[in-house]
Amino acid sequence: MAVVKRSVSISGHQTSISVEERFWQCLRRIAARERLPLARLIARIDAARDPADNLSSAVRLHVLEDALARAGDDPASSPDPDEPPSGPAGPLA
Repeated sequence: MAVVKRSVSISGHQTSISVEERFWQCLRRIAARERLPLARLIARIDAARDPADNLSSAVRLHVLEDALARAGDDPASSPDPDEPPSGPAGPLA
C-alpha cells in the first residue's frame, strides 16, 4: 500500500503527514467516533507526542493503540515480553 502525504493545519501552522491510506481511513473513523474534526484529532496526537518523535509515526501509533483498545487488548496490562515468566513462588529457575 502506498504512502499518502497530506497537508494539515495544526494550531495555525501547516505541516504534512505521510502515512498509508488505510491509516488515513482509520484516523477519519476515530475522529468521527470522537465527534472531532480530523485536524483537531491530529492536533491532540501532536500535542501528546514526544517532540523527538515524528508526527507520522505518532499518527500510526495512535491508530494502532485505538485498534488494540477496541479489540480489548490493553498493552499496558500485557506482560513484558522481556521479563522471565513467574509462577506462584516467583520467577522460574
